[in-house]
Amino acid sequence: MATSSSRPLQLAFLTHEPFYPPSGGGSAEAVYLVKELVRRGHQVHLFAPASDPEAEIEERFAIHCHPFRLWTMGRYADWRNFKYLLYPFFLQRLVERAARTIRLDLILSQHSISAVAAGRLKRSLGRPVVMNFLDYLTAFMETWPRYLAPPRLLAVLKRFELSMPNRYQADGVMTVSEVLAGLFANTGYPRDRMLPIHFGYDDAVFVRDNGPAPSGYEPVVVMHGSLDRHHLGPIAREAVAFVVRQRPEVVFRFVGQETAALRQFRAALRHSVPQARIDCTGFVPYSEVARYLSAASVGWIPYEESMGVHCAFVAKAVEYLGMGLPVASTALRALMQYFRDDPMIRFVGFDGRSLGETIMSWLKEPIELRQRLAVSASARVKRELTWDAVCRRAVDFVEHTSRHPLS
Repeated sequence: MATSSSRPLQLAFLTHEPFYPPSGGGSAEAVYLVKELVRRGHQVHLFAPASDPEAEIEERFAIHCHPFRLWTMGRYADWRNFKYLLYPFFLQRLVERAARTIRLDLILSQHSISAVAAGRLKRSLGRPVVMNFLDYLTAFMETWPRYLAPPRLLAVLKRFELSMPNRYQADGVMTVSEVLAGLFANTGYPRDRMLPIHFGYDDAVFVRDNGPAPSGYEPVVVMHGSLDRHHLGPIAREAVAFVVRQRPEVVFRFVGQETAALRQFRAALRHSVPQARIDCTGFVPYSEVARYLSAASVGWIPYEESMGVHCAFVAKAVEYLGMGLPVASTALRALMQYFRDDPMIRFVGFDGRSLGETIMSWLKEPIELRQRLAVSASARVKRELTWDAVCRRAVDFVEHTSRHPLS
């Protein structure tokens, strides 16, 4: 039921990713946010790319679906970036058509792409808007080749993304990290209308299903997720090469859709480190990822440096730690700020050798030490970063904003 301090709302929930099943990364959050909204008695109207069958999704989550069907959307769809540019304008029209017969009290957007539509809808419908930024999307393109992301164009896109809360007079802004909140504050958006909610994990899904392997086991270094260009650059290649020279039996396992970036990464390693043992699972549903993490020795985060990764509160880190898996990561500011005192995650500079050395340091640690450290690491993320905890904070903020809009 709705909280006593808030009347039930009719919300338009906007996203550019298919809602269910989640495809990984930030898409998982939408499901848990919607569950918390519905649990409190709010009516959710979902505006998202089609997820068939809609009737089953409506019944399962007690929501109303307004599917976008003009073209296929998703993180692995063809012409993805071009579609992302067009999508907000067609999404805006979809919501406006629905608003002719539905009383909408508030618009809640997920990610920057849907925030464009939400901002334009505030102007056309005059409803309060809360923008939820799960990353600094365009800043990830800093690591792309210049021919794909010309610096002048990229600078314009980055400025536009940070300008959206002010440009559209958003009533509230949620961010994935304190670092990203700071960037919005630097544009003049008021701090008291922002809330860093971080990123959560499902402690019922990410459960370790076996104990640490005995001595003599086959060591596995795992990474899961979307496996994009900024995940699999020179740092990752150099780290693999360093580890393989020391421990040729180590397996590097990639859990997720085989992307162009992953194919290029494997091809480069076949040429430079042919003895490297690379295992790719292909797409794995969110609910089954834990099985692969359970069989791993170390989780790694080999991101190339960009403002995008510094703002990210990487889901991998939360899920690794939740399962008691030691972590080797490049020095991402948002993660370092939150986990700076956690001995289960080790940060290094943005170079492959240092990351490789850190992976090796974890592989050399006695299993008993890793078990001992895992207990406190798992307890902390279970206390602070389950989806229940994250979504309670988020929906509290949404309800507060609905009662105290800008205008």
